[in-house]
Amino acid sequence: MATFEFHDKLYKKFHKFFDDAEEKRRWHPVKDVPWDKINKDVPDDFALCAETFLGVESFLPDYIRGGLTVVRASTLAQRWFAANWGYEELKHSMALTEWLLRSGKRTEEQMFDFHSSLMEEEWQVPFNTARQMTIYGTFQEMATFVIYLRHEKLAKEFGDGALATCYRLNARDECAHAKFYEDVVKCYLDEDREATIADIAFVAANFQMPGVGIVPDYDKRVEVMREEGKMDRDFFLKKVYFPTIKHWGITRQELVSVAAARRRAARANKPTTAETPLA
Repeated sequence: MATFEFHDKLYKKFHKFFDDAEEKRRWHPVKDVPWDKINKDVPDDFALCAETFLGVESFLPDYIRGGLTVVRASTLAQRWFAANWGYEELKHSMALTEWLLRSGKRTEEQMFDFHSSLMEEEWQVPFNTARQMTIYGTFQEMATFVIYLRHEKLAKEFGDGALATCYRLNARDECAHAKFYEDVVKCYLDEDREATIADIAFVAANFQMPGVGIVPDYDKRVEVMREEGKMDRDFFLKKVYFPTIKHWGITRQELVSVAAARRRAARANKPTTAETPLA
């Protein structure tokens, strides 16, 4: 059971997050994008990448339902954050849809068919506890942030100011989400450092991006995105995983110790600390 101090710290952190969003980050997916700066001659792979981003973003009903279910019995701040997160992610889908239509890369009928095909699948929550999902959210949001930045740069190089703006605004939100998750994980570390580090190791070992297995032709799409953005596993480790671990103040020795404990537990066929459901 989380302490009052834990609830209070998260409550204050959410208010700071929300105030910053209201004052500095609010934007309109139609009015704040320079649609007259579209370059209709960008390579078709740009449209495939934008459509893939949209595909991942489009499972919003599943993300909201799953996220709220996991944090429902946790803290007020986490429930409020999940609701606000859904609103901000919605704008990402709206902006990408607008670009695909206004650029002429997709027709309205094609977009309707694409969205319909997406809803034939359903995203499932990859982890069972609020703490594990917060850790997952940190890695996932930060990964999406750096990927958006790479594609913003590409859009600028090809002279599409509208697409670059979509990616920049989306990336700014993703970064803010990741930073909130990071702060919450720090609070978890203060509450129970050993169990939280065990969860971090567990999530990292089982991490995959949310579009895997549910976005049509996801593997082929990701290959194109990786090629266009010059990204691979080493890029993820250098830009996301290692900086995040450092930000949390976790040492290599702590991670090694947790990994060793997991191996011993597996040999003894006993659950590790990370597998014990906690708020």
